[in-house]
Amino acid sequence: MRILITKLKKNKSLVSLSLFMTVIMVASQLWQPKLLQKIMNSIMTENQSELKKVGIMLIVVALFGLVAGILNTIFSAKLSQEVASDIRSDGFKKVQEFSFENIETFSTSNLVIRLTNDITQIQNVVMMMFQSIFRIPIMFIGSFILAMMTLPKLWWIIILLVVLVVLTVMIVFSMMGKHFAKIQHYLEKSNGIAKENLAGMRVVKSFVQEKNQINKFSAVSEKLTSHTISVGNLFSIMIPTFMLISNLAIVMSIYFTANLAKTDIEAISAVVSFMNYLMQIMMSIIIGGMMLMMASRGMVSIKRLNDILETKPTLTYLPDNESEPIKNGDVSFHDVSFTYAGDDTPTLEDISFKVDNGMSVGIVGATGSGKSTLAQLMARMYDPTTGSIKVGGADLKHVSKEELRNAIAIVLQRAILFSGTIADNLRHGDEHADEKELYRASTIAQAYEFIERQMDGFESRVEERGSNFSGGQKQRLSISRGVIGHPKVLILDDSTSALDAKSEKLVKEALAKELSDTTVFIIAQKISSVVQADTILVLDEGHLVAQGTHQELLQTSEVYREIYDTQKSKEVEEID
Repeated sequence: MRILITKLKKNKSLVSLSLFMTVIMVASQLWQPKLLQKIMNSIMTENQSELKKVGIMLIVVALFGLVAGILNTIFSAKLSQEVASDIRSDGFKKVQEFSFENIETFSTSNLVIRLTNDITQIQNVVMMMFQSIFRIPIMFIGSFILAMMTLPKLWWIIILLVVLVVLTVMIVFSMMGKHFAKIQHYLEKSNGIAKENLAGMRVVKSFVQEKNQINKFSAVSEKLTSHTISVGNLFSIMIPTFMLISNLAIVMSIYFTANLAKTDIEAISAVVSFMNYLMQIMMSIIIGGMMLMMASRGMVSIKRLNDILETKPTLTYLPDNESEPIKNGDVSFHDVSFTYAGDDTPTLEDISFKVDNGMSVGIVGATGSGKSTLAQLMARMYDPTTGSIKVGGADLKHVSKEELRNAIAIVLQRAILFSGTIADNLRHGDEHADEKELYRASTIAQAYEFIERQMDGFESRVEERGSNFSGGQKQRLSISRGVIGHPKVLILDDSTSALDAKSEKLVKEALAKELSDTTVFIIAQKISSVVQADTILVLDEGHLVAQGTHQELLQTSEVYREIYDTQKSKEVEEID
C-alpha cells in the first residue's frame, strides 16, 4: 500500500480536486430527496410560488451534481493514469536492475503479467477509489442520518435493511474472494503458455504438436473460464437479492405510514423522501461492497508489484567514483565455484586459470560442462559462490557497471536483436558510434556484405526478434554489436554456430587482425572453432581438467582427445 500512497502524494492537486468534486456530488445527491419532499408538499398544498422556487433549486442542485460527477470522473481517470504510468515505469526500471538470478526467480511470463495486468488492476483501484469508494461512506452516513430525521418512527426498517444487505454482501463476496486469486493465477499461466507457444512455433509445427498445445492451453483456459463464470453466477444471485430486500423495505415503509397519511398529509411526501434515502443506503452498501471486493483484488496486484519493487538485485555495483579501473584484458579466476539458486550440485567447482592481455582463448567441453556459465561469470551476469574473478587487475565486485560494460563484451549463444534499425542494434555496444565505427564492426563480423544489400543500409528495419534475418545474419550482427565498443575482453559464447565454415574463418581472421589487443574467449562445441587459439580450457562436469594448445592437449588430455576423436572430420583433419 505504501507504493500507492507515495504515488498519490506525488499527485496532490489531482487528489484534492477529485475529493472536492466527490463532496459536491454527494451533497447534491443527499439534498435532492429533501427538495423532492418539498415539491410534493407544494403540489399537495397547491402552493405554486413555492413549487416554482423549489423546482428551480432542484434543477440547479442536480446540475451541480452532474458537473461535479463529470469532473470527478475526469480527475479520477487522469490520476489513475498518472499513478499507473509511474508504477509501470518504476517496475520496468527495477527489472532492468535485476540480475539473471532475480529474473529466473520470477520468470519472464510472471514479470510480464505483473507489469501489465497487475498494473491495470491498480489503475482500476485508483479510479474506483476516487470515483466511488470515497463517496460511499459519506453517502451512507448522510442517507442514514437524513432517513432517521425524515421518519424517526421507522428507524428499525433502516437498521433491518442495513443488516440484511451487509450480511448478503459479506456472504457473497467471501465466496467470490477465492475465485479472484485463481483467476489471476490462471491468467498468468495462460499467458505463459501462449508466449512459449508463439516463441517456439517452428518447433510446434515441425513436430506436429498443434493439437497438444491447443489441449494444454484449453485446459488452463477452461479453469480460468470456470472461475470467471462462478463469479458471474454469484453476481447473478446477489443483484436480485438486493432488489428483493429493497422492495420489501419500501413496502414496509408504505404499510406503516399509511395511517399517518389520514392525519398528516405531509407524511406522504416524507415517505417518498424516506424511500429515496433507503435506496441510497442500500446502493451505498452494494456499491461499497463491490468496490471493496475489486479493491481487494487490486491489493493483491499491489502486493505483487511491491514484490518486484522491493526485491534487491543479487548483483550490486560500486558507483563510478569508487570503481577500480580495468587496465587491460588480463583475466584470472581464483578458486571459483558456482551453484545456481535452487541447485545442490555446483555447476563450476574450483576453477583457477590466468590468461594475458591480447590472447585468444578457446573453451571446450561436453554439453553441460559449464562453458556458458563460465562466460557469464566473466561478464558478471552472476557472482561466483566462492572465489574471485579479476579482469585487468580489478576484482569484478569492485568495478562499476559502466567500467565493466565498457571493458567486457559478450556475444551470447542465442542471437537476440531488438526491433528498430540495424544501426540501433549495433549502437547497443556503443551509443556514440558513428557510421565509420558501424562499418568497421560489421566488416569484422562479416555482416557488411548483407547490410550493404539492404535498401537503407544501416538504417534498414529490424523486425521483432530479428525475424527478417537468418540465423547466421543475426549472429553476425550480434558479433558486430560486441566488437563495436572496442572491448578489452570479448566473449563469444558459441556465437558462430550458425555460420558456414568460410564465414567463421573470415570472422576469426578479422578478430585476430583488428582486435589484436583484445582478449578473445571463444566458447564452442566444435574443436575446429578453437584449434588455432593461443590456449584452450577444457571443462568436464564443472571442473577445469586441462589447459594448453591444441597439440599439447592432444598429448596430455584424455577428455580433449575424446572430444576431438568424436568430432574428427575432413575439416578438422585439414586444419590439423
